[in-house]
Amino acid sequence: MNVPADLVATLARVGQEHVLAFWDELDDHARRAFVAQLEAIDWTLFDELRRLVLDRRWGSAPVGASPAALPSAAATPRCLKLGDASNPIPPAEAVDRGRRALDHGAVGAILVAGGQGTRLGCRGPKGLHPIGPVTRASLFHVLLGKLAAVRKRHGRDVPLAIMTSSATDAETRSFLEEHAWCGLDPRRVFVFRQHDLPALDDASGRLLLDAPGRLAVAPDGHGGMLVALAESGGLDWFGGQGVEHVVSFQVDNPLAMPLGSEFLGYHLLSGAELSTQVVAKREPEERVGVVVAVDGRHSIVEYSDLPAALAAERLPDGRLRFHAGSIAVHAFTRAFLERIAARRDALPLHLAHKAVPFVDAAGARIEPRSPNAIKFERFIFDVMPLAHPVCVVEIEARDGFAPLKNPPGSAADAAEHVEAAIVDHARRVLARAGVSVVEGVPVELAAHDILDEHDVARSVPPGTVIDRPTVVGG
Repeated sequence: MNVPADLVATLARVGQEHVLAFWDELDDHARRAFVAQLEAIDWTLFDELRRLVLDRRWGSAPVGASPAALPSAAATPRCLKLGDASNPIPPAEAVDRGRRALDHGAVGAILVAGGQGTRLGCRGPKGLHPIGPVTRASLFHVLLGKLAAVRKRHGRDVPLAIMTSSATDAETRSFLEEHAWCGLDPRRVFVFRQHDLPALDDASGRLLLDAPGRLAVAPDGHGGMLVALAESGGLDWFGGQGVEHVVSFQVDNPLAMPLGSEFLGYHLLSGAELSTQVVAKREPEERVGVVVAVDGRHSIVEYSDLPAALAAERLPDGRLRFHAGSIAVHAFTRAFLERIAARRDALPLHLAHKAVPFVDAAGARIEPRSPNAIKFERFIFDVMPLAHPVCVVEIEARDGFAPLKNPPGSAADAAEHVEAAIVDHARRVLARAGVSVVEGVPVELAAHDILDEHDVARSVPPGTVIDRPTVVGG
C-alpha cells in the first residue's frame, strides 16, 4: 500500500512530511490505520492549532482572556438553593414541574465518559472502576442505575447519550453489552465518540509520533461533546425521542444527581437556556472552577485561572467572594444546543503544556521529564456566556458531589474518600426514612432502585436498625 497522493500533498502543504519517516517499516494493517488517522485530521483546524502554538512560543496570549483581567464588577450570581423556602421559585413548585417533565419524557441526559482510569491506577475506561462500598459496583452501574430508578418512578425512560473517546469507545460498548446496559433499554442509549486533536511539539508546532505510524493525540475535552453529538446525529436522536431538555454529567461523580426533580423544575420555571449546579466553595484552595457574572452575563472561571488574591477575597459574611463552585452538572434546552452546535467558533480552544512521550527521528521512544508539547481541548462550560437566561442552583456537596480523581491514599478525591461519601449519603437518606445504621457499618443504596428516602420503605421498614454491611434496595 502506498501513501495516497492527496495525503502526501496535504502533508507537504502543512510541512508535516516527517510523520511518514517510518512508512517503509509498517505492515499493511498499520499503514491503513495510519492513513485513516491522518485523513481524520481537520487540516484547516490544524493550521489554527499550529498558529496558536507558535504564537504562544513568542509570548502572545491567543486563547482566552488573562485571568488578571477579571472585571472588578465580577461577582457570584444569585443562586437558588435546593429546599430553600426563600427562593423566588418555591421548592414545592419546582419539584412538581420537574416531576411532570420526567413523567412526559421531555428530559434526556448526556454522560461524559471519555476518560481513562490511568490516574486511578487502573486500565480501561474510568466508568469501569469499582466504587460501590458494599457491592463494588462500577461507576457505570451506579450512574446508569440512577436512570433506571428514574424510569421506575416516572414510568418513562430517560434517553441517554454516552460520550466515549478513541481510547474508551470499544471497551465501553463491550462492557455495556456484557452487563445488559446496566438495566437500561439499549434502544434508549446512544453511544458516540468525541474527536481527538493532535499534540504538537511546543517549540516547532510539528506533529508528534506516539509510535512509528501513529500520531500522539488526545481527546478534545468535555467541550467536544457538542460537536461530536451533533455530527453523530445525537441531537436529532434526542429530538426523535421527544426530548426538549438535556442534562449533562461526568462519569467520575457517583453522587451526581442531574435528574433531581427540583433542579429540573428551577431550570424549566426560570426559562433558562442553561442551568448549572454549584456547591459552596469554602476555601480558596479547593480545585473547582467558579461561576461568575458580569452585567448579567455568566461564565465559569477555572480555579487555575483565578488569581490567588481574588480567590481568597471574602464577603462581609465570611463567604468567599467567588463561592459558587462548578461541579460539571448542567441542563440545557435542546434548542440552545442546536443553535450553538451550528457555530464553529462557539467553543474556544484551550492550551495545556504537557509532557508527551514521542518517537524521535531515529525511532527511539522518548519519555520527557518536563512538558514538551501542547495539547488542546474545549470546555462545555464556555457556552455559558452565550446562554440567556442562566439559572444557578446550589446543592449540598455531600448530596451530589464526590468526584473520583486520584488513586488510593493520595487526596480527598481518592477512592476511599469517595466511598465514604457514598456511605455517608446513604446513611442520611436512610435516616430520613426512619432507618438507622450502626456507626462504622458500610451501607449502600441500590442505584437502580432508590432515588431518595421515598423509595426506602419498599425494602426496609421504618424503625429498622442496620448492623451489618447492607445493600438497601432490590
